Amino acid sequence: MFELKKIVSSLLMPLPALLIIGFLGLMLIMFTRKQKTGCLVVLFSFVGIFLIAFQPVSSRLLMPLERQYTAFLPVDKSIDYVMVLGNGHVVDDQIPPTSELSRAALMRLSEGIRIQRIYPGSKLILSGYSGGTEVSNARMMAKVALALGVSKSDIILLETAKDTWEEARQAAVFVKQKELVLVTSASHMKRALNEFHSAGLKPYPAPTNYLAQMEVNQFWNKYTPKAVYLEQTERYWHETMGRLWQALRDWVSNTEQAAVEPAQSEL
Repeated sequence: MFELKKIVSSLLMPLPALLIIGFLGLMLIMFTRKQKTGCLVVLFSFVGIFLIAFQPVSSRLLMPLERQYTAFLPVDKSIDYVMVLGNGHVVDDQIPPTSELSRAALMRLSEGIRIQRIYPGSKLILSGYSGGTEVSNARMMAKVALALGVSKSDIILLETAKDTWEEARQAAVFVKQKELVLVTSASHMKRALNEFHSAGLKPYPAPTNYLAQMEVNQFWNKYTPKAVYLEQTERYWHETMGRLWQALRDWVSNTEQAAVEPAQSEL
């Protein structure tokens, strides 16, 4: 199910979906008599690709999602755990450990270390599975954390969690009722908090890796399609699909639970 979910979501991302639409338009032009329809489909694909890589569109989509929570500020309470959610990595001994982490993973980890140092004695929980490599994302982040001065005794690894739902349930085993700070990308924070709340945890949000900025002053950067803006649209759409999946999963779970409860009461 996890692999199928990833495959389907990958194909539904803006760029692959628009390329597939454009390819279908070319097929109409080349192999049918519906050339005009095919041209319109291809034009729709080109315009769509332009818009998803256009800063006034991409930033306007992503910014409201990222700015739902402000950056973490120290709280008066004693923090017991700082959890950094996993992201991508590669395994390559020819490059520095910091380059083996994805940008999002490195941003999350650096923010987690910053917060963990504010609260001496707190533990740093690092999560993430291997993702097809021989080393888990959690262990790769731990490698970087150790290089940046974090004590080995202050690190807890959750190496089998594949998604945020599993990360929240595994974290609940360690955290219980203690104080937790949750570090993840700003665009992912809302969905992550939903999972942690459903697992019985109430973490303090610590968003990082902000991508969208409205104040882009150079017109050649603002009005020229760029890959960085395409990434913003992809992040927005990824989180939108994630929240839809989350809502559908919870609805199915609640429906099944409601169907079981009357049967139990009849016994």
